[in-house]
Amino acid sequence: MRVLLARWKADPNATYATWFLWEDRLKNFRSIRRGIAQVITEIDAGTFGNTYKGSSLETVVGSIAEQRQIFKGADHAFLWKPKLRIPDIYENRDNQLAFARFLNSCVCCTGEEGVVAAIRHLDSRKIKGLGPAVANLLYFVHPTIAPPFNTAIVKGYNALTGASVKLGRWDEYLAMRSGIVATNSRYRDLLSNDLGAIAGLLFDLGSGKYVAPPRDDDEAARAAWEADLARVREEGAAADKLLNRVRDADRTHAEVQGWLRDLGAALGFQPWVAANDRGRAYAGGRLGDGCPEALPEALADGPGADAVRFIDVLWLEPGTAHVAAAFEVEHTTSIYSGIVRLLDLALGAAAGSARGLFLVAPDDREDEVRAQLSRPAFSRIGDLQVRFLPYSELETHRHSMARFGQGMKAVEAVARAL
Repeated sequence: MRVLLARWKADPNATYATWFLWEDRLKNFRSIRRGIAQVITEIDAGTFGNTYKGSSLETVVGSIAEQRQIFKGADHAFLWKPKLRIPDIYENRDNQLAFARFLNSCVCCTGEEGVVAAIRHLDSRKIKGLGPAVANLLYFVHPTIAPPFNTAIVKGYNALTGASVKLGRWDEYLAMRSGIVATNSRYRDLLSNDLGAIAGLLFDLGSGKYVAPPRDDDEAARAAWEADLARVREEGAAADKLLNRVRDADRTHAEVQGWLRDLGAALGFQPWVAANDRGRAYAGGRLGDGCPEALPEALADGPGADAVRFIDVLWLEPGTAHVAAAFEVEHTTSIYSGIVRLLDLALGAAAGSARGLFLVAPDDREDEVRAQLSRPAFSRIGDLQVRFLPYSELETHRHSMARFGQGMKAVEAVARAL
């Protein structure tokens, strides 16, 4: 097992490197938690509706499904299947309320016992179609308690342990969770308190990328398994190409952040780069070069501060806590999470202080941006005058804006009203 973990962690194409260590992974936690709270609020208020399409649940589950390969297809279990009447939380009001109570219990509890008790209570209601796929929501609320769940993870767990966990049953999920926690504890020095790491290993095992080590002392079996490990490394060329595309996307994201950082400084503002991006390489230095070490106290200690510090770029009025502009760069990641961070800024401690809120993205994502903003969950957006700033306008005009522009006028002139 230790041989497997060491090889897996060193593999740049493994889920550990491509997802668990992905710098944008942690940025999604707050926005997904905010989305879950929105689902609870709408169900309680009776405004959730009776369909998945266009609901706040679709928004938050879609944001999860967009996160790299490990969560691909996470939304399938929640799609409304009218012929089967599942999952039965859209047309059955009692089941819908039970789902909201379950989510609220998990959000409010702080320990393992509370989460497990909430799962058992939900399971006792036998709501058709509402199975362990919900654990993908719970993971973003309690990453040290509830591991993600999908077919590949189950297959990987069975291959690693010799168990026969089945899909679709909460009691099977809880049994698997206990085994995952025990294994994670045993190899904690090579894994993480966050169960996403071991889930990534199980996903790669269940997807066939890696083969589980033999569960006996058969020398021939061990030699065959070690040969498989070597083969994985040798056959990584195709995966390398995919990883390079991912890295290219990250580089482009950093490049646009650099453009905005430099433009803000040229226009007389104090730029701030997201806390988790400050160390990224850019223009022979780091993205955080020339930026303050910490946000002003009013922003750092105010409501929504955990989200505000992860906004891609802020332009601050020098010497103040006033935010002149906030920019979320959405190159390939979920637009939803960027919108939530802008809302946390605009409706939190800095309410009314941010003159410009901008979603910055490739030109061909404009329709996607508009579609997200039309969701009922973002009804307040219209009051906040969020603008779309396409890459082409920023790239074409940034030098002239820096040279001849003044304040926010130049940026507002090339941005598009939403």
